[in-house]
Amino acid sequence: MIKAGIAVVAVGGNSLIKDKGHQSVNDQYIAGVESMHHIADMIAQGWEVVVTHGNGPQVGFILRRSELASHELHEVPLDYCGADSQGAIGYMFARALTNEFKNRKMDKKAAAVVTQTVVSKDDTAFQNPSKPIGSFMDESEAKRREKEDGWNVVEDAGRGWRRVVASPKPVDIVEADAIKALVSAGIVVVGVGGGGIPVIRKENGDLEGVEAVIDKDFGSSLLATMIGADLFVISTAVEKVAINFNKPNMQWLDHLTLAQAKQYIEEGQFAKGSMLPKIEAIIKFLENGGEKALITNPENIGRAIKGETGTWITKK
Repeated sequence: MIKAGIAVVAVGGNSLIKDKGHQSVNDQYIAGVESMHHIADMIAQGWEVVVTHGNGPQVGFILRRSELASHELHEVPLDYCGADSQGAIGYMFARALTNEFKNRKMDKKAAAVVTQTVVSKDDTAFQNPSKPIGSFMDESEAKRREKEDGWNVVEDAGRGWRRVVASPKPVDIVEADAIKALVSAGIVVVGVGGGGIPVIRKENGDLEGVEAVIDKDFGSSLLATMIGADLFVISTAVEKVAINFNKPNMQWLDHLTLAQAKQYIEEGQFAKGSMLPKIEAIIKFLENGGEKALITNPENIGRAIKGETGTWITKK
C-alpha cells in the first residue's frame, strides 16, 4: 500500500445516472452516496481528498428546463448552469460524505466550493466551437437562435440541430488557494465541478463568465498540480485501462509509464470521447510535477489504493 497524502479524485457526471430510468435528483443522490462510500474507504486509509466531478448530463437538464420555460422565465446562461450544477452536486456529495463519516465514526468534515476556472480568451477553441450542448432543434429554430442569440449551431449526425460551444483548456483555478487551505485543515473538499465555471480575465483583471465547457479531467489535473497533490485518481466505468479495447487481443494494464502512455496515444489506443482525455490529463499532471496517478472504477478505489487493482500511471 502506498503512503497516504493529498489526492484529487475525479468522479464522472455520468456516474450519477445509472440508466434512463434513474435520472431523478433522488436517483442521482443515491448513486452519489455509493461513489462517496468508496471514496470514504480511501479517506479511512489516511488520505486527504478533494473530490471533483463531471456535470455534463446535469447541465443538459438545466438547459432543457430553461428552454422549456423560456416563454415564461428568463433563460439561464451556460456559466450559471455550471454554477447551479456545482452547487447541487456539491450538496449531494457533501451530505453523503457527512453521513458516511458519522456512520463510520470518523472525525472528518466535508465542504463544497463553487469553483471558477480561468481560460484564455485567445484559446483557439473559441474560434472552433465543437462541444454539443442542450436540446435538439429543427433547422429553422437553430437558424433563428444563431441569428438572434449568436449561437453556433451544427447538424448532429442526422438527429437534428444542436448548439455547440467552445471547450478551452484551463489555465488557472481561482479558488485553488482556498481549496488548499481547507485540505490543510483536514476538510474533505468537493470542488472544480465540471472542470470549473469558465471565466476569462479582462484587461483590468476582472473576471467574466463565458459560454464554454471545460473538460473535468483537465480541470482536475490542473487543480491537482496547483495544490501539490501526491496522487491524481480518475474514477471511471472500467476497473483498468486496456489497449486493443474490445478486440480479441485486448490487454488490461496494471501499470503504465509516462512514455508508454504517450506511445499508446500515438498508436490511437484510446478513444477520443472516453479514455483519451483521461490519459492526457494524467500526462499533464505528471509532466507538471505529479508523481503518480490511478484509473479505476468507483467500487475498486479502496482496493486500488492498496495496490490490488486499477491502472497506475507513473513517470517511470
